[in-house]
Amino acid sequence: MGRASQSLRQVLESYQISQNKLAVAMGVSRANVGRWFHGLDPSAENIVEITKALQQLNPDAARAFVQLYLGDILEGEG
Repeated sequence: MGRASQSLRQVLESYQISQNKLAVAMGVSRANVGRWFHGLDPSAENIVEITKALQQLNPDAARAFVQLYLGDILEGEG
């Protein structure tokens, strides 16, 4: 299971967002979300769309997803 997939699973479970609810918000099939949830890493384009959909559903969930997936990549920059 890749990092994006693990991050998505953790966020959906923590924020009690169903795979179906995310799929509807993204305009994709529930099967696509299910594949990501069960271990297939989404593409970079889909990660952006996941983040946008999570932002609509629960902004805290979107922030958590980005934090879990990317970590503190900019920490110490500047």
